[in-house]
Amino acid sequence: MKSKRIHLRPIAIKDTKIYYESTQSEEIMYMTGTQQTFTFEQIEEHIKTIIVDDSREDYAICFNKTNEMVGELSIMDIDKRNSAAAFRISMNSTKYTGIGLGSEAIDLIVDYVFNSLNLNRLQLEVYSHNPRGIRAYEKAGFIKEGVLREKLLYNGKYSDEIIMSILKKDYNNQ
Repeated sequence: MKSKRIHLRPIAIKDTKIYYESTQSEEIMYMTGTQQTFTFEQIEEHIKTIIVDDSREDYAICFNKTNEMVGELSIMDIDKRNSAAAFRISMNSTKYTGIGLGSEAIDLIVDYVFNSLNLNRLQLEVYSHNPRGIRAYEKAGFIKEGVLREKLLYNGKYSDEIIMSILKKDYNNQ
């Protein structure tokens, strides 16, 4: 999958170092609501596990020109019976946020989910303290469906968890 500036490729063991480094960023951890710390070995084992898990697809977001990995995303809990899946995305560093790379990746994956995987629904959760993420999802056609109030306690402050989705008919009517 490829757009103007980026392409998506399957996550690989070689991505362990950069994946691990992104889990060390306080701001990225806050945006994703990640409160647990991980060792390099835990990240490597996670990657080995997800590579063979047929209920999900995980991709590195890479610049076209340099192949540098700038983020990662997942289509998870693929439920073919109900034609639905969950979605998550994270950039590796704040220097890659706010410049449209996430939006490009989201557009690529939404098209893939509806036109290649032939699913009907893609759902995600985003925290209320991540307005850039919320805007990117809305721009891609995701609709807010519900709010789990004060679901996350992070650094002494509560944030709501916002549930959003896009349906194939929403995507086709854009």
